Amino acid sequence: MTAALVRRIPGAAEETATWLVNPGVEIPARATAVHGITTERARAEGRDPVEVLEAVAGQLAEALGQGLAVLAFNAAYDLRILKAELERHGLATLEERLGGRVAPVIDPLVIDRGADRYRRGKRALADLIGVYGLGSSGNLHDALEDVRQSIAVFDAIERRHASIAAMDLATLHAWQRKAHRQWAEHFNEWLSSQGRPADVDPEWP
Repeated sequence: MTAALVRRIPGAAEETATWLVNPGVEIPARATAVHGITTERARAEGRDPVEVLEAVAGQLAEALGQGLAVLAFNAAYDLRILKAELERHGLATLEERLGGRVAPVIDPLVIDRGADRYRRGKRALADLIGVYGLGSSGNLHDALEDVRQSIAVFDAIERRHASIAAMDLATLHAWQRKAHRQWAEHFNEWLSSQGRPADVDPEWP
């Protein structure tokens, strides 16, 4: 329903962009109760999905082309959804726009799992906000708040783990790929031991 991008470069003013999408269908009351967006509002204020997808993909591809990283919590999921929606609407994917893999990507979830592998407890964004002492999580169903909190968690991870802060973007991306594969393989082993499908993709992002 909503999308947001935050462009942050050291020494420069933060830039933000937000979109409300009109899905073209009735929004269930149960969904409205979660994110607060009604069918009426989406129709009155929302933009066409193709327009939003093109804008989001275009800005991401531009940033990546400039050597910036894309930061997203549980990035593999978001990038998978974005790719599927771009393909569904006949638009160029990020891979096609970049001529290769989407990189570098920063995923606070993957980094936290790799840097503090044996910590007990859940690792949703709201949980990590608490783990890193960042105070109230705010409304994480708001896309812009979600992005800002994800950035704050990554900043906190860097403050706590000097080894992460010392990595350049290419090294950090490769480290995350390895960390995710190790986690996925161990989690798939556990799923198998419980008689459940071992279907976690070890590839990242």
